[in-house]
Formats: sequence, C-alpha cells, structure tokens
Amino acid sequence: MEAYILPIVIGAALGLTIGYVIAKSLEKIKATKLLRNTRKEASALIKEAKIEAAALKKEKILQAKEKFIELKAAHEKVILSRDKKMADAEKRIRDKESQVSQQLDKHKKLTAEVDVKRAEFDKKNDYLERRLQEVEKIHRKQVENLEVISGLSAEEAKKELISSLKDEANTDALSLIQETIEESQLTAAQESKKIILNTIQRLGVEQTVENCVSVFNIENDDIKGRIIGREGRNIRALEATTGVEIIVDDTPEAIILSCFDPVRREIARLSLHKLVTDGRIHPARIEEVVRKTEKQIQQEINEIGKRTVIDLGIHGIHPELIKTIGRMKYRSSYGQNLLQHSREVANLCGLMAAELGLNAKLAKRAGLLHDIGKVPESESELPHALLGMEWAEKYKENEVVCNAIGAHHDEIEMKSLIAPIVQVCDAISGARPGARRQVLDSYIQRLKDLEDIAFGFPGVQKAYAIQAGRELRVLVESEKVDDVRASELSYNISQKIQNDMTYPGQVRVTVIRETRVVNIAK
Repeated sequence: MEAYILPIVIGAALGLTIGYVIAKSLEKIKATKLLRNTRKEASALIKEAKIEAAALKKEKILQAKEKFIELKAAHEKVILSRDKKMADAEKRIRDKESQVSQQLDKHKKLTAEVDVKRAEFDKKNDYLERRLQEVEKIHRKQVENLEVISGLSAEEAKKELISSLKDEANTDALSLIQETIEESQLTAAQESKKIILNTIQRLGVEQTVENCVSVFNIENDDIKGRIIGREGRNIRALEATTGVEIIVDDTPEAIILSCFDPVRREIARLSLHKLVTDGRIHPARIEEVVRKTEKQIQQEINEIGKRTVIDLGIHGIHPELIKTIGRMKYRSSYGQNLLQHSREVANLCGLMAAELGLNAKLAKRAGLLHDIGKVPESESELPHALLGMEWAEKYKENEVVCNAIGAHHDEIEMKSLIAPIVQVCDAISGARPGARRQVLDSYIQRLKDLEDIAFGFPGVQKAYAIQAGRELRVLVESEKVDDVRASELSYNISQKIQNDMTYPGQVRVTVIRETRVVNIAK
C-alpha cells in the first residue's frame, strides 16, 4: 500500500510545484501588463497637464496684456487731465495779467484826473479864502455901523438876543411839559382804571366778617347749670383756662362766649362742645379738654397754612411763616377775616402783576404775607407792616417781598413795582362793599371829621362825605376860588386828611366850582 501512496504524493508535489510556477508566471504577466497600462496613463496625464499648462500660460499672458493696456489708458487720462489743468491755469494767469494791466491803465488815468481836480480845487480854495476875507471885512464894517446906530456893542446885543431866546424857549418848554403831563395823567388814569377793573372782575371771593362773640347752642337750659357748676367753679375754671368771658344769661338754649382773641374763643367753643358731649364737667376735666383742644387748634393752624399756600401755588415759605398764615384765620381787621383778606389780596396781586407783565408769583407771595405783622405771638410797638417786614427778612424772604410788606402803608420807601401793587390790592380788598364793618358811632364821627376838615379851608361853601366815607365832595364859592385855586384846594384837603385821620382804604377828594348866571325874562 505504501507503494501506491508514494507515487501519489510525488505526483501531488509535482502538481503543486507546477501550479505554483504557473501562478507566478501568470502573476508576472499580469504585473507587466498593469505596469504598461500605468505608464500609458501617466504619459497621457503628463501630456494633458502640458496642454493645460500651455493654455493657462496663454491666458495669463493675455490678462497681463489687458491689465497693462488698462494701466496705460488710466495713466494717459491722468496726464491729459494734468495737461488740461495746466492749460486752464495758464489761461487764468494770462487773464489776470490782462486785468492787472487794465487796472494799471485806469489807475494812471484816475491819477491824472485827480491831479487836475486837485489843481482846480486849490484854485477855488484860494478864491474862496479871498472872498471870505472880503466878507469878514464887510461884516466888521456892518457891526461897527450897527453899534454906532444902536448904541450897543456886539457882545451886549448878543446877550440880549440870547436872553430873549431863553425866555421864549422856557415858555414853549413849560407849555409842552404841561401838555405832556396832562396827557400822561389822562392816559395813566385810564390805563390804571382798566387794569384795576379787569383784575377785580376776574376775582370773586366770599366775604367773611368776624364778630367779637360766639354763640354756643345747647339743647336745653339744664346744661347751663352743669356748665356753671357748684358755686360757679366750672365756669370759673373755663374762664381761667381759656381766657374767654362766658356769659350765661336768660337767652334760651344759648351761651355767649366773648373775647377779642378769636383763637381763644374758638378753643373755648370746641372745649365746651366736647365737655357737653362727654357729660363729665369738672375743673380737672376742663383743664384736660382745654389742653387737648389747644393742641388740636395748633395742628389745624398748621394745616390751614399749608392748604393756603398750596391753593395759591406758592412754594418755599418757611414753616414759621406758614404757622403765621394759619393763625390769620382766627384774626380780623376792621371785622374782615384776615386770612380771607390776605388770600384775596394775593390773588389780586397775581392778576394785576400779570396784567402789567411783572412776576406774578412774587406779587402773589407779597400779597399773602403783607399782613403777617397783625398776628404777633407777643406784643410789639412796631406798626404791623414793619413787624411783618422784619419777620420776612428773618425767614429769608425775597428782598422785593420784604419791601412790599414794609411799604404797603408807606412806612418805608417803595423800591419795586410790586410794592404799589400790594398797596393798591390791599385797598381794593378792604374797600369792597360789605368787606369791613365798623361801629356806627365811630363811622358817623369819621364822616363828620371828614366834612369838618373841608370846612377848615377858606372858600368852601358845602362839604359832603359820601360812599361810606370813601369820597369827599367839596363845593366852593366861584367868586373866591378860581380853577387853579380849586386844584390846590383838592390837594391840600387830601394831604390834611392823610396826615390827620386814620381810615381803611382811600378817600377821594372832589372839589366842584360852579358858576351860575341868572337873568329874568319879564
């Protein structure tokens, strides 16, 4: 069996060797063929690359030539533009040279003409000087002849002429001044009346008149006994604590509180209301209620002051002045509530200042503060206007406002247009019908004093105080008093009233001179 196997193995080995040789031969043939194909492809690629390189070279050469042509064209344009500018400049230079030459020619001609004119002027000047000397000689001869004829020297005649011209000029000037004054007075009166009427018509306020007593109403008369207390101890405690006189009489369901200080009167009224409402009325309770009421009134005063300045649109007022403004609610002037009066004056001042083109806010501020001197915390000998001015200066108010406060009754000199506005508006507010109230006896006496002052002047025939004492009409005898004397009489009477009397508002003095001619037909 081994004999059969050995040939098979040898045959297999030979087969394998032959197969390997054949495979290697085939692989070599395949590699040779692949190498040949690769060489062909490489040569084709090289040939194609050479063709593309040649084409790209031609394209770049063409682009370079085009760029060169463009740069050359641009350079030629620049050169042409520069040549054109140089040609224009040369042309302008030639034109300037031509103009300069023309100007030189004209200048030469003008110089020649000036020389000719100067020569002519010198000749005429010499001629005029000779003529002037001749005229002076003739003038001297005439003056000498006039001096001989008139018997006066030239200087004396000149003085007389100047004197006569001065007299004539003074007469004309006085006449012109008088006409101007009359015209300005008429115009000023019309304009001032117009402004005042417009201001008053634009403002309407309610009038509040204060009394010296307050009436406290009660439900029944049994409460009067509780208010009086045992042996009058309650009413004495009330009067001692509040400083108000409490009158309990037979008036049904009413108790009278009398005091010239409205603040104390208001404290007493509110305290009584609380005591009666609470029902506990005895001295200790009275003192407690009065203290609480005083604090309440002080708070109310502050609130009233703040509300007032806010309503009027006034800012930056010192807190102490705001308290003073609040206290005005409980003060009166000739029966007129001081806070209402000050608010009205402030509004009037603002409107009038606006009409005149002045600072309306500053005028309104001065109008509100003009009477703060009437509510002093302690007694003072100064007039209320000067006291108010001191307070305003103390609390750093504007200088114009301080001057208006101090000058609204002419205690000091007015330094701004706001001051007379405050004075006028104060008079307008106090002169409104029903604004102020006086006792009948003093009112009648004031009217009589007005008429007596008029009768104290010579030539007065009759005198009547009318319009609640705001106007005095004086009738004079026409034989004794002429027109000029009537004007002087009106002024003298007004000055005497101003110096000798005290009164609210203003007093107008009207002097009437009447001439009557009577004939009888029979």
